[in-house]
Amino acid sequence: MTSVENRARLVLGNWKMHGNLAENAALLEALRAADPASHCEIGVCVPFPYLAQAASVLEGSAVSWGAQDVSAHAKGAYTGEVSGAMLKEFGCRLALVGHSERRTYHGETDQGVADKARAALESGLTPVVCVGESLADREAGNTLSVIERQLAPVLALGADALSRMVLAYEPVWAIGTGLSASPEQAQEVHGAIRLALRAQGAGQVRVLYGGSVKAANAATLFAMPDIDGALVGGASLVAEEFLRIAAA
Repeated sequence: MTSVENRARLVLGNWKMHGNLAENAALLEALRAADPASHCEIGVCVPFPYLAQAASVLEGSAVSWGAQDVSAHAKGAYTGEVSGAMLKEFGCRLALVGHSERRTYHGETDQGVADKARAALESGLTPVVCVGESLADREAGNTLSVIERQLAPVLALGADALSRMVLAYEPVWAIGTGLSASPEQAQEVHGAIRLALRAQGAGQVRVLYGGSVKAANAATLFAMPDIDGALVGGASLVAEEFLRIAAA
């Protein structure tokens, strides 16, 4: 059994479709100037047009940057898509894969998400694979079965692939709603994910929690044994709040 002490904490910001050059500059400079605790890594996933800006400001800092999506294809006639190799040219280390908004608005399937994760790995990126249930799923008592279904094609990639990923549990009903799973609710799901990872020989994989994470609730979430950090939405757009979450 791998203890939480052996899994470095990670706090990752997802800007979603927010930002402009001037606001980004101030936010990125504030993050660059911060001194993250040695036990906590921080990073930001920014819209594609701002990857060059993130690379320019954050290069040489302790803050990593990444994209909010990646194509399952290496190249070809896929208008509007961005390959892992393209992201690597902008210094990306990370790529979100299967965020609930991509699953909901763009019809991404569980297998499609696994295909994107594999493509990210083949390009030398760390995929951050997102899973989570809807409010209807939770109220019907189907949370764990939904998570199991979403994870199945990702787990099928095997221990070596899994060891180079990050997973993120984001209950859909808690994203951008102001609601957050209680630490106990989050831990129940994180614990189930950890068991599934251990069954594949990949218990050391970090599992983040996402869903209205704020400085006010971060510490109680991070106190849970299988929560290794956070995927932060709106709060990542405010440098002081984001850094307070990391400090928790």
